[in-house]
Amino acid sequence: MLEQLLIFTRGGLILWTCKELGNALKGSPIDTLIRSCLLEERSGAASYNYDAPGASYTLKWTFHNELGLVFVAVYQRILHLLYVDDLLALVRREFSEIYDPKRTVYNDFDETFRQLRMEAEARAEELKKSKQMVKPVNNSKKQGQAQKAGLDKGNKKREGSSAAGGGDDNDEGKGRKLENGHSNGNIVEIDEPRMTAAVNGKENTSSNFSAFDVSKLQKRTKGGKKTDTVVNKGSKVDPKKKVTKKNRVWDDAPPETKLDFTDPVDGNGNEKIEVVPASQGESMMDVEEIISSDSEGEEDDNVQKDSKPEATKKGWFSSMFQSIAGKANLEKGDLEPALKALKDRLMTKNVAEEIAEKLCESVAASLEGKKLASFTRVSSTVQAAMEEALVRILTPQRSIDILRDVHAAKEQRKPYVVVFVGVNGVGKSTNLAKVAYWLLQHNVSVMMAACDTFRSGAVEQLRTHARRLQIPIFEKGYEKDPAIVAKEAIQEATRNGSDVVLVDTAGRMQDNEPLMRALSKLIYLNNPDLVLFVGEALVGNDAVDQLSKFNQKLADLSTSSTPRLIDGILLTKFDTIDDKVGAALSMVYISGAPVMFVGCGQSYTDLKKLNVKSIVKTLLK
Repeated sequence: MLEQLLIFTRGGLILWTCKELGNALKGSPIDTLIRSCLLEERSGAASYNYDAPGASYTLKWTFHNELGLVFVAVYQRILHLLYVDDLLALVRREFSEIYDPKRTVYNDFDETFRQLRMEAEARAEELKKSKQMVKPVNNSKKQGQAQKAGLDKGNKKREGSSAAGGGDDNDEGKGRKLENGHSNGNIVEIDEPRMTAAVNGKENTSSNFSAFDVSKLQKRTKGGKKTDTVVNKGSKVDPKKKVTKKNRVWDDAPPETKLDFTDPVDGNGNEKIEVVPASQGESMMDVEEIISSDSEGEEDDNVQKDSKPEATKKGWFSSMFQSIAGKANLEKGDLEPALKALKDRLMTKNVAEEIAEKLCESVAASLEGKKLASFTRVSSTVQAAMEEALVRILTPQRSIDILRDVHAAKEQRKPYVVVFVGVNGVGKSTNLAKVAYWLLQHNVSVMMAACDTFRSGAVEQLRTHARRLQIPIFEKGYEKDPAIVAKEAIQEATRNGSDVVLVDTAGRMQDNEPLMRALSKLIYLNNPDLVLFVGEALVGNDAVDQLSKFNQKLADLSTSSTPRLIDGILLTKFDTIDDKVGAALSMVYISGAPVMFVGCGQSYTDLKKLNVKSIVKTLLK
């Protein structure tokens, strides 16, 4: 049964709801649809599933882009209603005829909807009955004919083979093959190349498929051996030219260049580590990035090439008239060339193929049915819509001001806890030190927690960073439970009055369930304020797999009813990718988490914010 159907504008004004249904929805499926699908450019999907305590809904929707209307139907997921798509199309057609922008109440649409619903239900019922009536009859007839034909052929072949008795081998082989070729009355085709006919050792030249001749293979192998011997003879070294081994010259003199790059050690055996004060250099997080405004109106050459054949077909006058007067309504066929060029361009920028395809579908859904403005090309309209969509996706939907959250936690007299997670080798420890350096510049006291008790050298690496930055580190060595180590570190920070605790964790692949279970336990037991996923900027399609599986494992392995997922993303090695910035888009799209930090170098100052306009410009140029 249909739970609810409502019509609202893109601005959020509800114009009409079905009072006849009157079912109170559990949870907030409409708000979740708007927040998770429509605003995040996932409107190209066919449906959206919403799970609430005690109910599971499926939501379907359609747009009227020219009028800016959204039509949404909600029903129980278990029902699988067949008439919802047809009903939405009928409601869209009828409501668009009576729609007036100045009008906000449409009580007279109730009777129209009742008729449309009965019509859609009747169509679905007729279609269901026709399928039930047609399919079994056709299938039973075909099966009966196939069984009868198979049995007849099988009986004939058996009779032929028994009558032949001890005839030639060819007929006996054919009879045996066909006898084995059918079972339970079903005909099985036999590969003809396997059926070879040879009489007295000679090939049957009249057959399309010749028999396998062993003598030819022997000749080929002999010929191969001869060629090998020829090559070997030709490759012999001239005996006149003898190769003499040069004697190694041993030099006992000490090398001029320094080969030991480890930190110096004093007389007591303690390492002398260079201290990096917080005033050494300004972090790039606090530097505003300036973007040049040139080439903002550039159009892609591929789009122009795709649109040229269409212009030549229509003729000069018709294309000129269309550009002046504007097209009536954009159709899907008009958008496909420009969308295909945009999809290819996004994929060359390292955007995952699945994400690029979904983005293009969402842009097509938002433009289909709109009127093309005068002196405007389809390609420029599509590019402008894609640019708006990318800006909307990459712009954080919530506050990512960590300094404000740190001061709020400080007023409550508790440390602000950040957990760094990610796969192996992406630079979690190094970028943790960069975040610590940035926090020190803002007069925030920081403590590091060495919870990577799995990888050899991880504690020593973090200890070196802590000594250089002159901040405390909490460590318990190796082979300890990281969740307990993190808990004790937070307790120690509370006693010492540290403002922030940065928790380093072991790198783990998204499919490693024991390590993912340990990470889920760490997050559940300590309830951090921020869970940062550290990912490389140079990954492509694997970014989707990493983030989706990390979130899925954290949700599945958590013992809490409301599991903590990834809150933000830290992109590393951003200085190595040139214009291949698509990983940022893929990660944000698949997880919904914002990019909070970008690592762009090897020093402590090489940490900056994500510039959304710069990323969008790079993706579309």
